[in-house]
Amino acid sequence: MDNSNQNRPRLRDMGVKIGVMPTGESNSICDLPGLKVGHVTLIKGDGALIRGEGPVRTGVTAIVPVDDMSPYNKLPAAVDVINGFGKSVGLMQITELGEIETPILLTNTLNVGKVSQHLVEWVTERHPKVMSVNPVVMECNDGSLNDVQGMHVGREHVFDALKRAGKDTSEGCVGAGMGMRSFGFKSGIGTASRKVKCDEKTYTLGAIVLNNMGGTGDLRIDGVPIGKILAEGRWKDEPPGSIIMIIGTDAPLIPLGLRRVARRASFGLARTGGMASHGSGDIALAFSTTPLMSAPVEDIKNAAGRINDFFRACIESVEEAIVNSLLRAHRVVGRDGNTADAIPVDIVADLLRK
Repeated sequence: MDNSNQNRPRLRDMGVKIGVMPTGESNSICDLPGLKVGHVTLIKGDGALIRGEGPVRTGVTAIVPVDDMSPYNKLPAAVDVINGFGKSVGLMQITELGEIETPILLTNTLNVGKVSQHLVEWVTERHPKVMSVNPVVMECNDGSLNDVQGMHVGREHVFDALKRAGKDTSEGCVGAGMGMRSFGFKSGIGTASRKVKCDEKTYTLGAIVLNNMGGTGDLRIDGVPIGKILAEGRWKDEPPGSIIMIIGTDAPLIPLGLRRVARRASFGLARTGGMASHGSGDIALAFSTTPLMSAPVEDIKNAAGRINDFFRACIESVEEAIVNSLLRAHRVVGRDGNTADAIPVDIVADLLRK
């Protein structure tokens, strides 16, 4: 199995720039000051599926908005459910209160319960007096490549992902993205960022996606119908999939503003050809790393010119992150010999130059 994620190009390495807004330094969600990302990738075994043993092609990804995040240090947040065929944990309280109090963990569908339990354990070990925790765990289904019923992500993997969290800009077949596929090709984790000028200040908005959706032939990159061209002679129906889109910003947006930003993730999704199919769990979560009570909140929400820039930054970042999740992913052979081929970057580059 080719493990050369990092030898594959990102979209901008191919000379293509999505949108008009400037990117952050690494063009990733890690451009947010203080935010960290950590991955643990699990690869084990080959051949026929043996439930509980493998083959294993899965993992867990941790997004830690700020170091001291806890039920005592909550951040403003909001959720937009585009299509709700999903098993995520923790979204109801975010919707009700507009707050997030733990890191965000991404994993596979059937591992959500275990990962949620271990995230609670991680929080309570650090805060022994806590009596209530709202863990946030989000998922996509990697069952076509992975022994998903084996629930192979355990306590040591959750704790390790949180411990490893840093300025990790890895994409493709890493962490929770190991077993994902999209638009008929291998996919996984993708990320991008934008800078937003607001009066005399410049803020960062970044997106990280767990991409597992889209039918063969639907993919569009910067408006070019790449999927339709690549699918000639190999069209096939793809099962419904899902996508998790996490949007973070250091701008002092209140939950209402963050909910409006989260809704714009669906526009970035649509630009790539995603359609939020009937059996798809398409969910966006947006947060600000500026606590509501730490400083007066600027009136961004009612200033059309200001909030529009955050809308555009979200759309561009999500669109580019989805494309990066495909370009950076390598070919993977999983359970029962099921294969997800990497998108052919040389052909894609030629098509985008025409």
